[in-house]
Amino acid sequence: MIYTCYEMMRDCRADRAEGWRYFIFNYVPIVRKLLAHYFPGRAESQASIYGLLAAIRKPESSLFDSLEPAPERWFVAELRQTIVAAMEAEHPSAEPEIGIGLEALGAALEPLTLTEKQAVWLETMRYGPAETGAMLRMAPETVGNIREKGGALVRGRVDTWRASVLVDNGHILGPAAAATGTKDCPDSKVFLDILDGRATWRMRDQVERHASQCWRCIDHFCRMAEVVHLLSGSQPLSEAEAAPVGRLLGIGVETKPAWKRWLRGS
Repeated sequence: MIYTCYEMMRDCRADRAEGWRYFIFNYVPIVRKLLAHYFPGRAESQASIYGLLAAIRKPESSLFDSLEPAPERWFVAELRQTIVAAMEAEHPSAEPEIGIGLEALGAALEPLTLTEKQAVWLETMRYGPAETGAMLRMAPETVGNIREKGGALVRGRVDTWRASVLVDNGHILGPAAAATGTKDCPDSKVFLDILDGRATWRMRDQVERHASQCWRCIDHFCRMAEVVHLLSGSQPLSEAEAAPVGRLLGIGVETKPAWKRWLRGS
């Protein structure tokens, strides 16, 4: 028997200890990965972990409401958004010295293919060539070449430039892209089908035609690729690692059944 992400969401919505134990063991490692990536130095901060988990546990939190067709991956995508929004609200990113808006970036990168735009967009999400290559199934050297090409295109469109301009503006570009969706944007399952190799040639062609001109979909595809990357190789906490987190939330973890700790289903 496998305790699924769906059951965890149900139990966490009801504030049952079993759901929260499962969340602590299996998803606090991902919380820490996200903090280390987007907010370096806070991944091991008990205050940061407690603040995030306390906010997630509030009755008004909608994190555990989703019933998407791919529960675990959709849940992690929502968890990522929740963490980034909460941390940005508490510790706002510095205003970039050199700004670039989504419209200007889109115009500069118009000559690129969809895959090339994704490789550049993942730079705004702070991913280097090696991690980007793993997500997009291409060599890191290829990612580097694409980013050089993209950088040259952007330099030709702006008055001032520095190599970190996309990273510096990522916290602004991401929400801007997410707000540009239309009724024609495919849902998350379609992107996951493409990432999993389950999409038909016709479906993939339709999605790529739309997404190549839609920054909302480029951003969404990259975030789904990030989710797959985050879950790949993720290991549950040990009881010794989970115990302090459980104590912060007033939830004991020592008696959690082993089969529910180690077997995870979507």
